[in-house]
Amino acid sequence: MSGKDEYIFTKAALTSTKCGKEILKQILLRKNGYKQFTIYKKKYEEEFEDFTKRFLISLHHRIISDSNPSVTMKKFIEEVGSSELILDDKKLDNVKTRLSRPENLADRIVRILNSNFVKMAFPVLNALFDGASAYNNEEISTDLKNSIIDGHIIAVDLSEPMDRIMDKDEDVQYLDDYKLMNPYILEVAREKISKSGDSVLKAFEEGFKDARKGQYMDYNLKLKPESINYENMIVSYKKYRAVMGTAGRNMAFNRSPLSDIYDLGMAKAAECVGCGNEIEDSIKQRSIKIPSWPLYYSLISKDVEKAFEITLKKSEIYLEEAKLAMDMLPFEFQFKPFLEFLFLTVNHYNQYWYNELMRGEIFTLLQKDFDITMRK
Repeated sequence: MSGKDEYIFTKAALTSTKCGKEILKQILLRKNGYKQFTIYKKKYEEEFEDFTKRFLISLHHRIISDSNPSVTMKKFIEEVGSSELILDDKKLDNVKTRLSRPENLADRIVRILNSNFVKMAFPVLNALFDGASAYNNEEISTDLKNSIIDGHIIAVDLSEPMDRIMDKDEDVQYLDDYKLMNPYILEVAREKISKSGDSVLKAFEEGFKDARKGQYMDYNLKLKPESINYENMIVSYKKYRAVMGTAGRNMAFNRSPLSDIYDLGMAKAAECVGCGNEIEDSIKQRSIKIPSWPLYYSLISKDVEKAFEITLKKSEIYLEEAKLAMDMLPFEFQFKPFLEFLFLTVNHYNQYWYNELMRGEIFTLLQKDFDITMRK
């Protein structure tokens, strides 16, 4: 519905999964969940470009006005604890000059915003914000709403350039640009989020700290995939649940009861999507993603096909936990149908990619690749 791969939600694709057929049924019967979701999908289509422009203007200003980018870079590296993200001082001036041209910076922003997590987050965060405002009977200014939503989407987006630098498997020619952009992306996110008050900013900082732990574990497991175990996979998944959970929490201005409910629901939904993303990446890369649940289960079972089957079941467990959060919503909360429909789309996404994996008959290739990798 909202994502970079729209073909996943064509009629033909929807008829290929159980949840997809339920989505089609909701569309046919014009159910409330579909109608609410359509409103926010349209909002995404109409407003995402304006969000992108706001992001560009803020980021460009940060970059061109910084008289000492070397200090900014070092402070960022010290905070995130990943020396792999640093840009060599010898390259700083050239990269800054390149990104000082708005058309170059705009290109890089569009590239990192081309992410399922970012594009799915935009309509969801808007709906959660409106749901909390209606529940609390509050009128929030458009500027403040844009600031808090923009800030959290930008924070979610920060994981994109960081992951591409770590993985070196996408946009390789722009990795130096991303290294320079990272500190300023975080500054822009913080600046926007801080406008919502100390409580919201504190929640963001705690979530960002947790997400860094997940990304650090993720990087270490890439270096030693044979060391993957259940506990460090749970830590690795903080990269999903911490950022998205915190974003959900702050759509209710970090105020109970909705803040805790949103946090749990978004965190578990993000982990659920993470499983589907691992299946999708394994198909597209024609090798099991490192690290991932499919790799963990393959290490234990030595059976790649069984590992992907268990991964799909793991995604369903995450989704059931997300639904528990939905069950805790107050009776008068108006956006429960939206969330029910959202979870259908999440489940369809995972089922779709699992079915593609089954139809592609690449298990022999994946098993061979797995066996070779583990012998190294």
